[in-house]
Amino acid sequence: MSYETLTYTVAEGVGLVTLNRPQAANAMSPQMAKDLHAVALQIEGDSDVRAVVITGAGKMFCAGGDLGAFAEAGDDARRLLLQMTGDLHLSISRLARHHTPVIAAVNGTAAGGGLSLAVSADLVLSAEEAVFTMAYAGAGLSPDGSSTYFLPRKVGDSRARELMLTNRVLSAQEALDWGMVNRIYAANELQEAALNLAGELANGPTQAYGQVKSLLNATFDNGLETQMELEARGIAAMVASQDGKEGIAAFLEKRAPKFLGR
Repeated sequence: MSYETLTYTVAEGVGLVTLNRPQAANAMSPQMAKDLHAVALQIEGDSDVRAVVITGAGKMFCAGGDLGAFAEAGDDARRLLLQMTGDLHLSISRLARHHTPVIAAVNGTAAGGGLSLAVSADLVLSAEEAVFTMAYAGAGLSPDGSSTYFLPRKVGDSRARELMLTNRVLSAQEALDWGMVNRIYAANELQEAALNLAGELANGPTQAYGQVKSLLNATFDNGLETQMELEARGIAAMVASQDGKEGIAAFLEKRAPKFLGR
């Protein structure tokens, strides 16, 4: 399946999604949001994909929403935004709820919806030159793309408010210090590092990763006893799974496990 605004390839269990509007700084257009939703559905329907990397073509990761498209829409801008955010949010929700670990390889500026997309990933790797900014308020807009959900969880409420209200620009190192980024690489090493990490995860216990994602996504919404019950149900399901049995056997036999994602 081909897409207008992104490319998607699969190799050795890793799905690579590349935002592909470099001439427009990979800005989030209605078509890109539609394509992201479609590729998320494709990933969900492919059991061979066990890890995902999202990156950008060219020098930018994603410079935010395509404001030109909104201006051209005129009085139809509100409907267009509802359509675009609907597709974008469904794509983020499907990837967040799916068992595959998602890695954002931020190769350049991540602004507005680009920052939102990046922080929705399970892990964020950044090029040294990348910068991060919310940017919405500077254009008289409010955040979308899940950032009001994921950003406070990663950096805390106070820092999230600062980013959203002041449009502060963070360097990659500052983003690392704040907990928004997990690792930093030289630009020419970033994609290889992201694919290598995704490859390691793709060979891991995929269902267990899904349980980790599910538990962490729910942790701020539940009380202690509810969260512990979810933990109990999760680990009980995993111990009965094929990978759980293999992991225990490998540990006892002092050998490397061979996980199949089942």
